[in-house]
Amino acid sequence: MLDVASTFGLAVRSTMNETPPDVLIAGAGPAGSVAALVLARAGARVQVIDRARFPRDKLCGDTINPGTLAMLRRLGVSTEVERRGVQLRGMLVSGLCGVSVQGDYGPSVIGTYGLAIRRRELDMILVTAAVDAGAKFDDEVTVRGPLVDDGPDGLRIRGLRVMGRGKRDLRVPARLTIAADGRRSIVATALGMSHHPSRPRRWVVGGYFEDVKDLSSYGEMHVRRDHFLGVAPLPEQLTNACVVSAARDRFANPYALLQTAITTDSSLRDRFAGARLVGPVASMGPLAVDATRAELPGLLLAGDAAGFIDPITGDGIRFAVRGGELAARTALDMLATDRWDAHTRLAQLRDAEFGPKWRFNRAVRVLVGSRWGVQAGTLGALIAPGVLRRVIRYAGDTHL
Repeated sequence: MLDVASTFGLAVRSTMNETPPDVLIAGAGPAGSVAALVLARAGARVQVIDRARFPRDKLCGDTINPGTLAMLRRLGVSTEVERRGVQLRGMLVSGLCGVSVQGDYGPSVIGTYGLAIRRRELDMILVTAAVDAGAKFDDEVTVRGPLVDDGPDGLRIRGLRVMGRGKRDLRVPARLTIAADGRRSIVATALGMSHHPSRPRRWVVGGYFEDVKDLSSYGEMHVRRDHFLGVAPLPEQLTNACVVSAARDRFANPYALLQTAITTDSSLRDRFAGARLVGPVASMGPLAVDATRAELPGLLLAGDAAGFIDPITGDGIRFAVRGGELAARTALDMLATDRWDAHTRLAQLRDAEFGPKWRFNRAVRVLVGSRWGVQAGTLGALIAPGVLRRVIRYAGDTHL
């Protein structure tokens, strides 16, 4: 077991002049920003920090499914997202031998659709909404580790050690800390709460293209024997193209991998023949991260820090948005009652909320992670395309 007390020290004091926040949030992605928004609206003092300079690019499929969009509407932050996004009626899924199935999220007459929007746009909209609600936000602040107090009731997280723009180490105490700092969470990793599982281990590479032909109001997922490709139409005539594969050696040259996957794919090569890559190619991995239940009093995990999943079902942003909201509701209960078992309560809420979709996601990634699974899925789509259309609706969270 990690001796967090000896690793990080016990002193908790602030070198900041301002009043310490009720809640300190590491990470200004969808999970952290939504948590800050809900907390600030309820009157809590909230401080959000992020290591990047905003707005910043983020490797992502850039799509929001209908269920997630419904959550953003309920939170009152969807207007600007919808203005800047492109509507998606559903998904086009293709397999081997030219087999493809196009499935709608739901009847267009009742407005069932998702959105495609660049993550730099989405994240900036959400963190701005949190600031407008009263949260404080500082970018270019790096988390160094948690502040750990070993009191008479055991270990408790009391805030974070950070390094600001002036390269000075600061201690920022808080009654409660939310780690929403991504799949490589400094906080969760330092406390031994997250790790990369042995399987599945996949990597992703992606970039933006101009002048891609034959785009439609559907997102695309092209499943092949050893990888899958995602394609999403974006505003300003941009197209997001990503390749996900378990073959790590192929990622030594991300640009070559992306170009080769597209130009050798019979469904895509003609459409991308005259396309131009805009900006750099980004890559990251391994993708999957498992988070343990060994959370400590005073600390909640949200977003990818609480467990990152493969992107094929498009669940990442939905889990982030709803997970941030659940973390905020749990934090408000703790602040009101001063109970320190909030982390246990949040785990129960996450299980109830995400359990069925977690199992669905695992089943899908097992299916696409083996050649026999891809072949079986292709055959199933050929024989019973209606089943795949129902899967597309379920993946879109249209039941929420």
